[in-house]
Amino acid sequence: MTTPRLRPPRLGPRDVLHVGSAGLRSRPMRVFLSALGIAIGIATMIAVVGVSSSSQAKLLQELDKLGTNMLVVTPGRSMFAGQDTKLPAEAPGMISRIDGVRSVGTTGDVPESVRRSEKIPKEETGGIALKAVKDDLPGVLRARMRSGTWLNDATSRYPSVVLGHVTAERLGISGAGGQVFIGGRYFTVIGILDAVPLAPEIERSALIGWQAAEEQFGFDGHPTAVYERSADDRVEEVRALIARTANPQSPSTVSVTDPSAALQAKAATEGAFSTLLLGLGGIALLVGGVGVANTMIISVLERRHEIGLRRSLGATRGQIRIQFVTESLMLSGLGGLAGIALGAVATAVYARSGDLPWVVPLWAVTGGFASTLVIGSLAGLYPAVRAARLSPTLALQAT
Repeated sequence: MTTPRLRPPRLGPRDVLHVGSAGLRSRPMRVFLSALGIAIGIATMIAVVGVSSSSQAKLLQELDKLGTNMLVVTPGRSMFAGQDTKLPAEAPGMISRIDGVRSVGTTGDVPESVRRSEKIPKEETGGIALKAVKDDLPGVLRARMRSGTWLNDATSRYPSVVLGHVTAERLGISGAGGQVFIGGRYFTVIGILDAVPLAPEIERSALIGWQAAEEQFGFDGHPTAVYERSADDRVEEVRALIARTANPQSPSTVSVTDPSAALQAKAATEGAFSTLLLGLGGIALLVGGVGVANTMIISVLERRHEIGLRRSLGATRGQIRIQFVTESLMLSGLGGLAGIALGAVATAVYARSGDLPWVVPLWAVTGGFASTLVIGSLAGLYPAVRAARLSPTLALQAT
């Protein structure tokens, strides 16, 4: 009669979780302090990625709202040093006839000072430019009025002015109805523009009607900038034609720029400077992993009697290893979940304070949590192997 071979009982998933969490339940303060290092590292990494993604989402939303189909035509550099170039007075009308151009707005620089009153010295301009405008400039720039109204056919002939919001702040004007001193007379403020991201020069300008500029200040009628909107699928075609159309006699003296390119580049490079902070977060995560490993080694030393008793009752070395690796994984996992929550909250606070959309990429969450599990596995491997190698007899005799 052969004696049946004895086999040690297998641990099911519930048993593994139970024995793995036993050490965590018995030492909550140590668990908290050990998980804190993991949480700080993950929170830093999630917050850095979340803040960068939220800022990028805001820029992309702004680009969608402003559009990427606007080009700005300005006088370029002359081949002869010291010689100024000008756009022909007919340039806006010629540009508007290009196939694919939907709308055109025009400005021209007027060399006059803009002051709050005649008592302020003429030299103290505050960096405010005076520009003559015509056509549907707000429509082309997709600008909104903060208060008041835009110039129309009637008001553009009289001493009426619309201020960019920066100009209004520098002049101390909060709304329509006030007056500013331009050249040698007062102009009535009929409106204030909101922010114009694609044309920041407009924000620092005072805008008067084209006809008023010609009659009041002898403006020569040559545009300084022509803003045009094209069909989305015709931007490159229009760009290729616009210089020759604006100034057929000297197309090389015409400059064509895309103001949305700066926002696109900023959105593309958003987060480029986050690498250093991500590195610091990774270092904090590694330090947290060292803390977990240290905690597990101490746990093995303190629980030698428990290990010896379990071995004497039939637990295998593999089961002891699984117990301590599971404990390390649970410890790191708790820190990872706490870190993800802290990073998400930090991102939400930043987004709320900056009026940004709250974005935490899924890849950052899954990658962060996966990294905690890897750290937990590596941190618990050596203590688990050390625990499994303990002799049951020596472990029970240890004091």
